[in-house]
Amino acid sequence: MAHGPAKGIGRWLFATNHKDIGTMYLWFSFSMFLLGGAFAMIIRAELFAPGMQLIKPEFFNQMTTMHGLIMVFGAIMPSFVGLANWMIPLQIGAPDMALPRMNNLSFWILPFGFALLASTLFMEGGAPNFGWTFYAPLSTTYAPDTVNFFIFGVHIIGASSIMGSINIIATVLNLRAPGMTMMKLPLFVWTWLITAFLLVAVMPVLAGAVTMMLMDINFGTSFFDAAGGGDPVLFQHIFWFFGHPEVYIIILPAFGVISEIIPTFSRKPLFGYSSMVYATSAIAFLSFIVWAHHMFTTGMPIAGELYFMYATMLIAVPTGVKVFNWITTMFKGSLTFETPMLFAIAVVILFTFGGFTGLMLAVAPADIQYHDSYFVVGHFHYVMVAGAVFSMSGAVYYWLPKWTGKMYDETMGKMQFWIAFVGFNIAFIPQHFLGLAGMPRRYADYALQFSDWNMVSSIGAFMYGAAQLMFLYNVISTIVSGKPSTEEKTWEGAQGLEWTLPSPAPFHTFSTPPKVK
Repeated sequence: MAHGPAKGIGRWLFATNHKDIGTMYLWFSFSMFLLGGAFAMIIRAELFAPGMQLIKPEFFNQMTTMHGLIMVFGAIMPSFVGLANWMIPLQIGAPDMALPRMNNLSFWILPFGFALLASTLFMEGGAPNFGWTFYAPLSTTYAPDTVNFFIFGVHIIGASSIMGSINIIATVLNLRAPGMTMMKLPLFVWTWLITAFLLVAVMPVLAGAVTMMLMDINFGTSFFDAAGGGDPVLFQHIFWFFGHPEVYIIILPAFGVISEIIPTFSRKPLFGYSSMVYATSAIAFLSFIVWAHHMFTTGMPIAGELYFMYATMLIAVPTGVKVFNWITTMFKGSLTFETPMLFAIAVVILFTFGGFTGLMLAVAPADIQYHDSYFVVGHFHYVMVAGAVFSMSGAVYYWLPKWTGKMYDETMGKMQFWIAFVGFNIAFIPQHFLGLAGMPRRYADYALQFSDWNMVSSIGAFMYGAAQLMFLYNVISTIVSGKPSTEEKTWEGAQGLEWTLPSPAPFHTFSTPPKVK
């Protein structure tokens, strides 16, 4: 008996179509984004004024831990895997991903991993309370009993990432259309290929760290326990050897998205394609040899501090090449400022700002002052949110008409962008001031002199959160009742030239400039 394509829920449970799996990744990551964002709102509501307002310090610690873990592993990473699933086969001319059944498995274990993690909130002992970096001995000797569920959840999430990465590498290397050489790949594909190699390299390191935790907690080993001959600083070395490449795993696909959007709305090919490929590779390589800049306060020798300081500053060079190329692509282009372009320009500006504060943190003697202060929180969010989340929002607006065949509401898209942009800056610029004034991070209460900027920061955070609900509404209304994106639209270009584009106007897969009419 012949079997047709699965219908109803079976279509999603047994999906092997890269578009369906990409869609599931995107919806799952957005649901995690809303959950992690809800935790952030609880944190900012508590910090709105000094003193304990709404929650106990213990629960505050659980919120900071869960917010970080869910945003990094549940929201940002799966969202870019979803983009990769949707776009890579289309961009390289492949019929599907190379390993479709493994693709299905790599998605479906994710909800269970995060359900395990989130369920600790309802267990006796409470959710993990040791921060998203889960430093030993806080996460071993003093951890709640639920730490074992956290460890199992991390293993599941890591397995998903490794499977997804192997799939992307196999697809890009083996399923390119005839004539599609490596140096003709769209930059989004290049950034994801390099990211996939990074993931395969560092996810086992994270698995090793949590396995050593598991042994310390349950089997009497002393990897991180000084009393048994172990070393708590060893945990930091292992964690950051994973954790620093992880930052680039999150940001490189975002760079790929920006490298697609900017040429389209500049009506010009990307400036310096090959230098972008080499810069991405250089960033990936350097990300492995700078991990201990997170550890300047652990008492490393001066020679070590100097090495990690200079190596960290070196990463600014290929990153600067990228920013230069994006700006040069826009220079003298026929720019139009649709919603995806607004997000892309915001990423270039705000990520550069985050990069500069990162250079401040790279200076070892200065970092000893900034370390574990709100300055680091501000810097981190300028890289993560303004880099990764803004580019993800731009990517959804950019490709949504391609995915759905319907056009989103441009006016609402621009409104959402401006509310998010203003709210984000109001939320995170004051955190730099707070950190420089001496406010430590992860504290549920603070001294009176920090109250004004904390209030401002919380107001900005609520603005940014409200903008995400607008985004959700815009996407759903596009899917349900958006206008078809097939009719021709005309944008006025520079010098009064008319650019005639088949709509979804700039939303084709390759960033090729349209012909002048």
